[in-house]
Amino acid sequence: MNSNSEASETRPSGGIIFDNGGRVVIVTGGCSGIGKAICENFARSGATVVCADVDTAGGRNLPEGVEFFKCDTSRKEDCDTVVDWTVERFGGLDVLVNNAAVQPKESYRPIHELPAAVWDRVVAVNLSGYTFMAMSALRHMQQQRSGVVVNISSGQGHRTARQVGTYGPVKAANIMQARQWAVEYARDGIRVVSVSPGAIDTPLVRASLAQQGGGEALANRHPVGRIGQPEEVASAVLWISGPGASFVTGTDLEVDGGLGALGSFADPYPMPNAATS
Repeated sequence: MNSNSEASETRPSGGIIFDNGGRVVIVTGGCSGIGKAICENFARSGATVVCADVDTAGGRNLPEGVEFFKCDTSRKEDCDTVVDWTVERFGGLDVLVNNAAVQPKESYRPIHELPAAVWDRVVAVNLSGYTFMAMSALRHMQQQRSGVVVNISSGQGHRTARQVGTYGPVKAANIMQARQWAVEYARDGIRVVSVSPGAIDTPLVRASLAQQGGGEALANRHPVGRIGQPEEVASAVLWISGPGASFVTGTDLEVDGGLGALGSFADPYPMPNAATS
């Protein structure tokens, strides 16, 4: 008889096929990381995707089916323009994924040492940007009597650590934004949810690995023993924005490898490469 590990390698894992044919999707911050994976997966499943991002160079490397539109989400006029352009060109807007976010290295410090400009920048993009995009998108979704808004939050929106007094509180606000908007627009046929990833292998996370204790330590904090991949978050977004999740609104989906389930009082997992006596 095979061992449990051998058996698990041979057992079928199942699969999901998404069909987003005819749907129109805007993804902010879609030129890299989680946003790019979301764009790619929506496009692969048949959707027309608009990537709203400030990264013009990255916009030239998007896959077929993804349109680039330069947009600084901290500017309301930019948000209005990309939404109006999308609706006019493609005839509607079915899904908005609020993903564009910043997490400067300079934000990893106690708030009494935090430059006001760093706070202002994080709030402008990660909080006001989500609001500005939703203001424009929800107006059109109301007219359609349908639509889904997905806020990409973070595991840091649920729990905190030292020296993260900026990013985490703003990510917590993204969760509450989704809840409030869900209640506000539920009778208009609109669903609003949030998704909270754990540590995901993205440029944003890689840029701050030192501040988070290094790659191995960060992976080991997750009960599954690794950090996640952008495609794993994208799959969650496609499911929660689709008809299979039609009764899901006003809630948060944690895609975090069990990070949120592990209590601070729990024994840490042994480091895989730690020396043994």
